[in-house]
Amino acid sequence: MLHIGCHLSSGAGFLSMGETALSIGADTFQFFTRNPRGSKAKAIDVEDAKALMHLIKEHRFPCILAHAPYTLNPCSAAEKTREFAYLTMEDDLKRMEYTPGQMYNFHPGSHTGQGAETGIEEIAALLNALLKTEQTTTVLLETMSGKGSEVGRNFEELAAILEKVHLQEKMGICLDTCHIWDAGYDIVNDLDGVIEHFDRVIGLPRLKAIHLNDSLNGRGSHKDRHACIGAGQIGLEALTKVINHPELKHLPFFLETPNDLDGYKREIALLRSLYEG
Repeated sequence: MLHIGCHLSSGAGFLSMGETALSIGADTFQFFTRNPRGSKAKAIDVEDAKALMHLIKEHRFPCILAHAPYTLNPCSAAEKTREFAYLTMEDDLKRMEYTPGQMYNFHPGSHTGQGAETGIEEIAALLNALLKTEQTTTVLLETMSGKGSEVGRNFEELAAILEKVHLQEKMGICLDTCHIWDAGYDIVNDLDGVIEHFDRVIGLPRLKAIHLNDSLNGRGSHKDRHACIGAGQIGLEALTKVINHPELKHLPFFLETPNDLDGYKREIALLRSLYEG
């Protein structure tokens, strides 16, 4: 079965997101934990969270994926920025326990001139300060396109972070198809080779989720410009191979394409029709 969803607005609450996902043919969804360009977080409605957990069980959602706000930069040269990242993620992980057993994804950040090695050290230090043995949430590092001074521009940098994390069982990777294409990985002509490279460097058991996106730009552009499925430089044929690859097809897929709900509904229906279950 293809487990697929899209990014939904969290403004109406947990249960509403679950119901919206079902209405467009999805069986999972992604949401921001708080304002993606700010710091404010809506108070948790405990009963609403319980209602979502009931819906997840009833409709056999594999999981849901929370996304940290874009404002986080745990490897900034500015101490105040790193502190903001710590406090926000600490609060997010506490809030995630109202919907236990889910996943939380974040962008590793930008080293802002310090160098990737220092950035990697800062990110790992943050994770070692945050992760708790009792937490039920799996924290995911997202693959990045490599624009500017981003850390996570290749599998080796992500592996270097993971190697320094003490509670590795709490960690995983979210692979973004647009990002790795823009970073230079040829998932159009050599998907098997890219997956083998990921397995060799990071290990496929670490791969927990996929952001399924087309790209407006060519391979290696380092631009990070998402496109609708089949409307970009990756193309429908290649993305169909992604959802049907034997090492990937069991994972949850999350669309972050530039769409409204009707557009997501069409993309989900299209991908379900192309899935070779």
